[in-house]
Amino acid sequence: MIPAILGTKVGMTRVCDDKGAVTPVSVVSAGPCTVLQVRTPDCDGYHAVQMGFKDVKPHRSTKPLIGHAAKAGSGPKRFSREIRLSVASDVSPGDVLTVEQFVEGVAYVDVTGTSKGRGFAGVMKRHGFGGQQATHGVERKHRSAGSIGGHSNIGLGRGVKKGKKMPGHFGHTRTTQRNMKLVGVDRERNLLLIEGSLPGPAGGMVVVRISKTKS
Repeated sequence: MIPAILGTKVGMTRVCDDKGAVTPVSVVSAGPCTVLQVRTPDCDGYHAVQMGFKDVKPHRSTKPLIGHAAKAGSGPKRFSREIRLSVASDVSPGDVLTVEQFVEGVAYVDVTGTSKGRGFAGVMKRHGFGGQQATHGVERKHRSAGSIGGHSNIGLGRGVKKGKKMPGHFGHTRTTQRNMKLVGVDRERNLLLIEGSLPGPAGGMVVVRISKTKS
């Protein structure tokens, strides 16, 4: 069994159990994914499976990717990832992976995606700073970071220490939400219902893996 699948985030909704308790869930349209290549220790030095998700028009892809997918008898894919394995897999190029592998024995998953981009943000939004006082002489500096020239902030070469929390680009980074509870699986529509929020906007690509640290 391949412990991961590719998909796209559809949005959020809620489900009710037999007792009427409401659980907010994120809906992921996972698969079907096509196996593009199987890596082996003899050839590549490790076990892995490359899979692709969602067909894309050839003119929106590149010739190397089109040729790579053609070896597996498939067309170019919009989203592809390589999943490392500890042991050899029983799949071969051209096989199709669906949410069937998440039906039994899977309670928690790790979801990796790209977080929403927030653009250039100040320290209050980016790092959660409290800001300056609202009175007592503070004028037009309420959301500023304050002094960065103090002795505790000085690094080597009379510059600010590396890693100092300051304004800058916020979001649009690779993010992983770990140990997310898998609430339900819709095999007919290839949907996964995962409790809580997931990184990225609706329509963003995600990788859903079976959790290693929680079962």
